[in-house]
Amino acid sequence: MVKAASCPEECWKTGNPVIVEDPRIYSNGRWLRWDTLERESRYIEFSFAALCKRAVELCPGAMFIASYEKKEGGYNRVFVFTMNNTSRVVARLPTRISGPPRLTTNSEVATINAIQHKYTHTKNLEWSDDSTNAIGSEYIIMEYAKGVQLHQIWPEMSLEQQVACTGAIVKSIKQMAAINFHAYGSLYFDSVDIDSALKHSLTPGYVIGPHCGTTYWDYEVREPKYYTSVSPNRGPWVDLAAYCSALIDVGVSRLPPVDPSVNEKPSYHGAVAEHINLLKYGRDVASKLIEDPRIQRAAAPILLHQDLHKRNIYVSDEYPTTITSIIDWQSSSINPAFMHANDVPDFAAYVSTPDDYFPSKDLPAGDNANLCNQAFIAGVRLLVPKLYTTWELDDDIARFFEYCHRTYRDGAGIFRQVLMDLASRWKELALAGSCPYPLPTSEEWRAHREEYKALEHAQELKKFVASRLNTASDGWVPTDVWEETTEEHKKLYEEFLRNMDEDDLREVWPFDKPCSD
Repeated sequence: MVKAASCPEECWKTGNPVIVEDPRIYSNGRWLRWDTLERESRYIEFSFAALCKRAVELCPGAMFIASYEKKEGGYNRVFVFTMNNTSRVVARLPTRISGPPRLTTNSEVATINAIQHKYTHTKNLEWSDDSTNAIGSEYIIMEYAKGVQLHQIWPEMSLEQQVACTGAIVKSIKQMAAINFHAYGSLYFDSVDIDSALKHSLTPGYVIGPHCGTTYWDYEVREPKYYTSVSPNRGPWVDLAAYCSALIDVGVSRLPPVDPSVNEKPSYHGAVAEHINLLKYGRDVASKLIEDPRIQRAAAPILLHQDLHKRNIYVSDEYPTTITSIIDWQSSSINPAFMHANDVPDFAAYVSTPDDYFPSKDLPAGDNANLCNQAFIAGVRLLVPKLYTTWELDDDIARFFEYCHRTYRDGAGIFRQVLMDLASRWKELALAGSCPYPLPTSEEWRAHREEYKALEHAQELKKFVASRLNTASDGWVPTDVWEETTEEHKKLYEEFLRNMDEDDLREVWPFDKPCSD
């Protein structure tokens, strides 16, 4: 907690609280890969003084900020301001990697407003999607969430309370899923500054417009988009064929014009030409799959919270089975229901050791440790058939839509395996006609297995290194343990180097080469 200036005139008249660090910079952690780029992408140019002044003005009876707390996630900067009269407000500013300017903020506020009668949420006091405002950044200032974060209280709750809380969350999902939409995309106020041709009218005051998820835009630090052979395809989409075509277009847009060096992408990742070929087959397979009635039933446009986990759910302090607020609706968009086929919130996660890439949805009964999982599945089956229908899709079909746009992110072998699995089971799955993707020859199969094993080895190494260093999979490290973690990283790299050629090690090592003394 950072103490602010105690002088009312200083905070109110100049909006200049005492700060111990630059609030514009990202300071919560660092990365073992592309550290400078990651941190620079989270820098926000804005006036902290103007933000403080506006926060005070929005709190009736407040004269100045007594203290504030800075919180940082992957995409936003959050300030929790406590006023001299003990009232609290939350100000959230998006970084440039959170999504398209103006659209991301407009869509989030519109989504909250449009579904406020369906979901419990915090009240937005003021917002702006125009960074030329006095604060100098887009922002949302909202009430402080009532209750306690479910993540904090979950370990203290009895099993009975946890199951009851799971049921309450399912009922909230039911309310959301009951809303019907006629297109895929994101929700906006009808005044949003986009081409009128991209606005599909909904209820008075709202429209469905382009999908604001980062998948469709060039704002991802590690995955630039190249619109040389395909144009941006961001919706809105009025039918499933158009939506699926956009997924393939996203996959194509991730491909660089020429193959990168081995230092950027390992050889087993697959040449650009191979990715182009796989995506061509992917487009043909998608066209066939969406003709199947089962997939059409599972494709209803649905708007769900994009990150419904314990950290975004608040419950009553006194009655922890009562939901008081659900926060962070950023990038929550309208997608085919089957795009949520593998979504299970962390409070209902099945405790097992599933395959890294293709987790099983097997849900054995009678396991006390998984009662919340069973309650979640049973609740969705009973109350949210629109969502449960997607879980009835065969895993091989669901994986196709999950991985078809990610070939260059995951490596060609992953999507190739998905296509091969579909092709080999096409008749078993009772899909019409024949699979557009041909079964491989014995020679092609051997080459694929060799590449796939190399890819699996690299993924296993990544998991091992991240676990050994106690980092996130992308190499994120809390600032307070950065020095010791980088030292351990160097020792671990040197340990592997004693048994491997350095060029071979660099090809599979998940993070940047440690600096030498």
